[in-house]
Amino acid sequence: MNKPLAERLRPQSLDDYLSQSHLVGKTGVLTQQLNQGVIASMIFWGPPGTGKTTLANIVANESKRPFYTLSAINSGVKDIREVIDKAKQSGGLFTTKNPILFIDEIHRFSKSQQDSLLQAVEKGWVTLIGATTENPSFEVIPALLSRCQVYVLKSFSKADLEALLNRALKEDVILKERNITLQETEALIRLSGGDARKLLNLFELIVTSFDQNENIIITNELVSQRVQNNIVRYDKSGEQHYDIVSAFIKSIRGSDPNAAVYWLARMIEGGEDVKFIARRLLILASEDIGNANPTALVIANNAFQAVSVIGYPESRIILSQCATYLATSPKSNAAYEAIGKAQQLVKDTGNLSVPLSVRNAPTKLMKELGHGDNYQYAHDYNNNFVAHEFLPDDIKNTKLYSPGNNARENAQREFLKLRWKDKYDY
Repeated sequence: MNKPLAERLRPQSLDDYLSQSHLVGKTGVLTQQLNQGVIASMIFWGPPGTGKTTLANIVANESKRPFYTLSAINSGVKDIREVIDKAKQSGGLFTTKNPILFIDEIHRFSKSQQDSLLQAVEKGWVTLIGATTENPSFEVIPALLSRCQVYVLKSFSKADLEALLNRALKEDVILKERNITLQETEALIRLSGGDARKLLNLFELIVTSFDQNENIIITNELVSQRVQNNIVRYDKSGEQHYDIVSAFIKSIRGSDPNAAVYWLARMIEGGEDVKFIARRLLILASEDIGNANPTALVIANNAFQAVSVIGYPESRIILSQCATYLATSPKSNAAYEAIGKAQQLVKDTGNLSVPLSVRNAPTKLMKELGHGDNYQYAHDYNNNFVAHEFLPDDIKNTKLYSPGNNARENAQREFLKLRWKDKYDY
């Protein structure tokens, strides 16, 4: 049986690798590491079909290192230990050319499975390369994440995908023997969603739908006829993963419970991880609703806890309740905007000194140095409030939080106006 087109065209060197120039271009960080012969443990994070596995293979080939691979879907702690033992025996203890251990879908490993990698990475017995479609901040334990560089792979651009199609026509031994004219590419590229593997699979599906000797003219209409009705509507491993999650979140943000439950149903029917959905709802409750309805965060957190122990099919009800509640809640991104402004201010101004009046003074020396001097205890004053400066002198009177325009945050605005009328414009 012939290998799929995507496998036949898998690049074997950086020279053949399309896209990700920020990593593998002339000045790319991976190019520099390979040139220097020093490869750090790393995690590739990006959508499906962006070349994570291919890049791991190329790193191993070009660095001339032993290469071991595991899939987190069907590997356990025992498999990890066996591979690490093999890696140690291959010379990883006494050479900078330590073996590479590639783990596909590393986000599927449990905490204990990830823990089993720590010593091998720390001691340099292996150089770990993990691949994930999920945010490593959530899915990889901090101890392992701190030992790895995270590199983000981007979806292929239109130019990259067109170049890939042309390469397939020119270089693939099977396609070269067919009479194929690539007249239009827009439909193929649109349906691929920036996924190179999906693009080649769709292309091959069209070609193989014709007899061997037929002339094939690839047009947008042809693609629509032969492919569009056959594509998988949702694939939790990533085919339309990001588009549907995006539609789900934007429907809730846009206060449309009908669209929200439709996209939720698409994910449920596709077998999406309930915790993945609940986590997105938890983030949205704070980012897009916030203080307009603080109960939203409580509901979302409770939903996350509930589905974590219940699972399908009953968890669909909890997710639906949460999604419709969030969709019908008043919206505000004021808290999200405030922390963004504050973080930028920190980056712009650096480590400003904490005012003496609000510093901690647990020791006699600190008190003698003035820590806590002139601090005014709010509960000693009417309404438990007294105007005081809590920010560093260089940025005093800086307003970072502006309440949104909704009933609850309008009440917050009035609260702040009464207390800070001489300092902030609310």
